Amino acid sequence: MHDRLTRQDIEKMEKEIEERKLKLRPELIEAVKEARAQGDLSENFEYYAAKREKNQNESRIRYLENMIRTAVIVEDHGANDEVTMNKSVEVYFPDDDETETFRIVTTIRGNSLKGLISIDSPLGKALLHHKAGDTVHVKVNESVGYDVEIRSVGAAADESEDVIRKF
Repeated sequence: MHDRLTRQDIEKMEKEIEERKLKLRPELIEAVKEARAQGDLSENFEYYAAKREKNQNESRIRYLENMIRTAVIVEDHGANDEVTMNKSVEVYFPDDDETETFRIVTTIRGNSLKGLISIDSPLGKALLHHKAGDTVHVKVNESVGYDVEIRSVGAAADESEDVIRKF
């Protein structure tokens, strides 16, 4: 499956790859060399810890490069009053008599505990391209669903604090 990413997601991933390759990689290679020089590798915890950290960095680089290579770029240009990518939306849940505010984001940014709802989640899919005042049906699976009311749609939020989710 291809991840749906925004151009900002790609830029942040490329920046992280560059940081890991140019700054972190040389530091980790040096740490492995220093630990190896301490002697007997069979009882050298520092060597194994340094090597593990180096391998984790390389794995993260490969992961990010693969995500970029297989990504599908998402550009959502809806009306100002329409629920689209990166906009905040206030949703009323009549079954619970509660109102919550969410921001619609790409899958890799999704974090329901922080109010970041993925465009691929049932709620995200249901809300997309609707307007304030609309009642939409959220289909969880073939036999379960619920209705929500969109109370308001806010402007696109600043993504500067978002972090690409770690694997």
